[in-house]
Amino acid sequence: METVILAVVIAVVVLGALGGLVIGSRRKKSLPPPPPAAPDITAPPAEPHVGDEAETPRDEARRTIEEVDLPDGSAPVVVEEPAAPEIEIPEPTAGRLVRLRARLSRSQNALGKGLLTLLSREHLDDETWEEIEDTLLTADVGVQPTTELVDRLRERVKVLGTRTPDELRGLLREELLKLVGTDADRTVKTEPADRKPGIVMVVGVNGTGKTTTTGKLARVLVADGRTVVLGAADTFRAAAADQLQTWGERVGAYTVRGPEAGDPASVAFDAVKEGKEMGVDVVLIDTAGRLHTKTGLMDELGKVKRVVEKHAPLDEVLLVLDATTGQNGLVQARVFAEVVDITGIVLTKLDGTAKGGIVIAVQRELGVPVKLIGLGEGADDLAPFEPEAFVDALIGD
Repeated sequence: METVILAVVIAVVVLGALGGLVIGSRRKKSLPPPPPAAPDITAPPAEPHVGDEAETPRDEARRTIEEVDLPDGSAPVVVEEPAAPEIEIPEPTAGRLVRLRARLSRSQNALGKGLLTLLSREHLDDETWEEIEDTLLTADVGVQPTTELVDRLRERVKVLGTRTPDELRGLLREELLKLVGTDADRTVKTEPADRKPGIVMVVGVNGTGKTTTTGKLARVLVADGRTVVLGAADTFRAAAADQLQTWGERVGAYTVRGPEAGDPASVAFDAVKEGKEMGVDVVLIDTAGRLHTKTGLMDELGKVKRVVEKHAPLDEVLLVLDATTGQNGLVQARVFAEVVDITGIVLTKLDGTAKGGIVIAVQRELGVPVKLIGLGEGADDLAPFEPEAFVDALIGD
């Protein structure tokens, strides 16, 4: 019993000693430093809110509403109307091709200079004459006209004997003029003797510059003192009517148009009717650029012609051809000639090709003259066709 009591006393003493050691060790550990005091921070100025002044208000004299002069409403309110488009004065047509001759000659010298170079050779053997034929065919003169020209040149050169450059140039000029033709009437018929207005229909496939040519032709007529109404009967091509109307506004010509994809014959009919009521000199009708391989579209073109002729006969049907298309243009010409009676040809883009012989070929194909040629992108680059000026540009000075 005494032993048990002694063991308990020893255990209590040991536990007390251990507790004292733990408490003493904790007291010896350093406490963490106190947190630093918060620094004094100067707050930034508050951002202005909606309605606040941008700066500190200053004391200043202010007027009351009674002291402010208010308008009494007696002055009229002026409303500015949009300015009308400025009417341009087109370049006169007389001698226009002569003025554009330099541009034409730059693109056509390959034909004229090529022929003169070959003809200037000391000995004109069969091989040289074949080269002359190739030069003419490459320039789209056509097989039959080329054969005729070479035969005549061979005969005249043989008779001539000695050939100076001036003699060769004169010889070539005479023969080319015979092929181009100087006797044809190349006037665009816009002044019928018994009525007004003259009616001109412009036809051709897409991409030949047909709508642009119609607008430029309006400028040619206005430059000659004529009044014009434009009929935007190309209702199938997007923005064709807008394009034509822009051309008309530049020279003060009124444009008759219809809804997109509407009946082109109806637009053409209304254009002639409007032209009559306005008493203008000429009505120009721009038709859709129909593909010559689509019979239905060609039939529609024939319908436009028939509907217009309920007012009066057509005075001109101008076929617009791209001079760069060469023989393909002749295929187009044949098909159009079967649908409508072509009375004249307009050759566009003649400034960008050395194939001036297309003038000869297309006249032979259709039996109608070239009446107008396009020599660039400028507004006044459409010129009446003058055979002498054209041939002179071909062979150079």
